[in-house]
Amino acid sequence: MPDRLTFIIGGARSGKSAHAEKLVTALPAPWTYIATAQAYDDEMRERIAHHRARRGEGWETADAPLDLVGLLARLPDGRPVLLDCLTLWLTNHMLAEHDVEAECARLTALLSKPRGPWFVVSNEVGLGIVPDNALARRFRDAAGRLNQQVAAVADDVVLTVAGLPLRVK
Repeated sequence: MPDRLTFIIGGARSGKSAHAEKLVTALPAPWTYIATAQAYDDEMRERIAHHRARRGEGWETADAPLDLVGLLARLPDGRPVLLDCLTLWLTNHMLAEHDVEAECARLTALLSKPRGPWFVVSNEVGLGIVPDNALARRFRDAAGRLNQQVAAVADDVVLTVAGLPLRVK
């Protein structure tokens, strides 16, 4: 499989992660699953467990709540990669009060040159109402900008709606 970036975006529980896993597992194993979530509460621990249970043999999981660029840079060439998800990674940087624009620029630059079949999942958060607080509005705006940057460098963009993948690019 050639070096290619596929960006899968959709709302919460739209089926984006399951679709991304299906695309990755159509390729020869081993596959690398890069998790950006951090389990701060029981609900998040349950969500993480659900995702792990869905994956079978052949997956190697790596956690990258913050140093996503460093982890991606260290991966072997040609390895199918599923990065899930950009919005949790962005949240981690915002809560740590890092320079979000600089981190997003670093990540986008690296994603523009995938070294294998890479699949990146993100949430579309801009289709709902305007959030009622400043932090949520900053997050929505930063996620929208990051999603645009990644979509611009991606070879393929898939929007998932109600479990259905729709090819956008």
